[in-house]
Amino acid sequence: MTKEIFKEDPYKKNCISKIINIGNNWVELDETIFYAEGGGQLGDTGIIKTQNKEITIENTIRENNSIKHITSSKIDIGIGSTVDCIIDWERRYKLMKMHTCLHLLCSIIDAKVTGGSVTDDKGRLDFNLDFKPNKEDLKIKLNNLIQGNYEVSYSWISEKELDENPNLVKTMSVAPPRRNGTIRMVRIGDNIDYQPCGGTHVKHTSEIGSVNITKVENKGKLNKRVVVSFL
Repeated sequence: MTKEIFKEDPYKKNCISKIINIGNNWVELDETIFYAEGGGQLGDTGIIKTQNKEITIENTIRENNSIKHITSSKIDIGIGSTVDCIIDWERRYKLMKMHTCLHLLCSIIDAKVTGGSVTDDKGRLDFNLDFKPNKEDLKIKLNNLIQGNYEVSYSWISEKELDENPNLVKTMSVAPPRRNGTIRMVRIGDNIDYQPCGGTHVKHTSEIGSVNITKVENKGKLNKRVVVSFL
């Protein structure tokens, strides 16, 4: 199983890894800094290099409990080879900022999340609500939380603890990632937000910068969509 370096250190931009499996257009590594698409967040892109080859990674996905780095061409590097992994840091950092921003949005709107996505220029969450939140009010509250410079930290709880506290789960559409019997929790501040999440986040909310609420729209009787973008 691939060691997921990004869970412990989302700021790590490159690492040395060993190839453990190869397909026609994918490669599997013993450890990786590439985040695999999931939880609404896009998978990482970048490159892997040997001494005389450079291969573009177009996406990273999770399939059958394996992390597959999708390549732009057929791999002709042997299993056991050592490669230098380099993520597209500018893109990843934007994804980190937006993902943390959406957690802050969760703390403002007291409703379950029915869907969402995190891209490098905007994010959206759908809420199980029968009314439309005020766009300007959301913008003010969200930017105030960002400027509060709250620390983002991680901890782990057992699957049993999560099952005994179902209120910790805020998403109706995506189940928390369960691996090795533990659940990764993301906390913002002391009590701003606390929920299961396998995604990448910034260290402090002020890194997000100013944001705008570009849309608040109906997506059904009990489904309201909020779209956030960077300013």
